[in-house]
Amino acid sequence: MCRLLGYLGDPILLDSILYKPEHSLIVQSYQPREMTSGLLNADGFGIGWYHPHQDTDPFTYKNTQPIWNDINLPSISRYVESGCAIAYVRSATSGQAIDLSNCQPFQSGRFLFVHNGFVQNFRQTLYRPIRDRFSDATYQLINGTTDSEHIFGLFVNELTAANLTPVVALRNSLQTLAELAKYEEVEFSANIIVSDGHQLLASRFASPKTPPSLYWLRDDINFPKAVIIASEPLFAGNWHECPAQSIISTGGDGDLEIYPIL
Repeated sequence: MCRLLGYLGDPILLDSILYKPEHSLIVQSYQPREMTSGLLNADGFGIGWYHPHQDTDPFTYKNTQPIWNDINLPSISRYVESGCAIAYVRSATSGQAIDLSNCQPFQSGRFLFVHNGFVQNFRQTLYRPIRDRFSDATYQLINGTTDSEHIFGLFVNELTAANLTPVVALRNSLQTLAELAKYEEVEFSANIIVSDGHQLLASRFASPKTPPSLYWLRDDINFPKAVIIASEPLFAGNWHECPAQSIISTGGDGDLEIYPIL
């Protein structure tokens, strides 16, 4: 299981959410509190962010080594400022390669995507059925071998096949995942954070078990006019558990909406 983080609000230096909180993403990489599978998140990490003053495609920084071993990230995170960023630390599913092609966040245009979860026996079960759903453009987008990137492919496929909102595209892609998993009789979990720089979407979804942990926080005294979504609370505060089997959405106004997936 990976650990996820998303931020949307006033521009901040990345180190204020990556390093400074007492239970930061760095700490969660080696001392997670709520992981249901695995002990460490030592199989790489990735960060994606948007320029605070220009409407450009996002930037990413990825590495396959543990986040605590990266000597460049502390300096980068004290330099880079953004009003929208997502990040994750990876605990790779057994049998999945640890290389940059499998390292999140995944990107398509302005969209960035990170996933915490799994598809049971992915290569033997849903690998081919999911790929059969892809348009040629989506098929060419997939560079790695993970279940995470193929779920991302379902989202992109929905987003580009019709004039859908990101919320509807994410919900449709997760409904497709659930239908395929039910047919193949496999378990899955899909905690996701996705952004286009102007909004954050997140899902907390699994079948048949309870989804992994996911929380949201809004207008904290240290992060006013901001929403933070995280696998585990970063610090003491008014954190709320994201409802299971649901999508939450927030935009620049800070309002938060909840949508059922099924």
